[in-house]
Amino acid sequence: MRRALDRLVVAALTAVLVTVAGPHLGDGVSAAAKRCVTHHKKAKKKKKKHVVVAPAPAPAAPATPVLSGTFKLTPGSYSSAGGATGSYFRMVTPGGSAQSGPFFSNPDSTAGDKSYTLVRPGTDGGLTTGAFQPGPDPPFDDNGNARATRIIEPQRFGGVNFSLTTNERDPQTGTAVAAPALRADAGRLTGDLRAISAEWNRQHFNQGSPKPDGGSPGRTSAVRGSYDEATKAYVLEWSSQIVGGPFNAFTGVWHLEGTFVPRCPT
Repeated sequence: MRRALDRLVVAALTAVLVTVAGPHLGDGVSAAAKRCVTHHKKAKKKKKKHVVVAPAPAPAAPATPVLSGTFKLTPGSYSSAGGATGSYFRMVTPGGSAQSGPFFSNPDSTAGDKSYTLVRPGTDGGLTTGAFQPGPDPPFDDNGNARATRIIEPQRFGGVNFSLTTNERDPQTGTAVAAPALRADAGRLTGDLRAISAEWNRQHFNQGSPKPDGGSPGRTSAVRGSYDEATKAYVLEWSSQIVGGPFNAFTGVWHLEGTFVPRCPT
């Protein structure tokens, strides 16, 4: 009888404890669950980064192709009616301009106007792009005449023959340079002719544009011209101020024209 009474008391006490503690245990579990959910959400927010999608890069503009081959020269000529045509060279005295001079008068010129030195093609037919056209060794004969014949025929200038070469290392400055490069874009020629050197009277004068160091001193002007894609006819012009030597501060003005002959594919 006593054991039965004890069991009833224990059962009653247990019921009371469950009744009192139950809500608090539930609140604790609920609070913990809420904290877990909150923590989880915060963790997800921390892990989730704001990703900015960069716009796709614009397609690069196609590079203007380099004209690789030989710019064959039309020989220079002169008439009193039409002036100089074809390929020729003039030299501006210090302080002058390529448009109006004053120009150096070459007593050996075959033109009616002695400020024009007419140019004729050499053994290669003209100026080659994408490759060099160096001169022979030695570059001068015993009288100081230039011996290079590949780009132009040596031309008489002030009693001595001058000529043109292009070299991996500019003979006047000793600077390594790139081979001549010309591009055509919508009928316009541009390029880099820093490798061009004029040889005269045992001396070398850089006549490129830009200069071997990339600069354009004085009246040195950018290479410019026109090009007909259909006929390959071209006109090419630039000015290059001489730096150093007996013609320091004089400026060479070049006008070449003819037909471009592309290099044969290998």
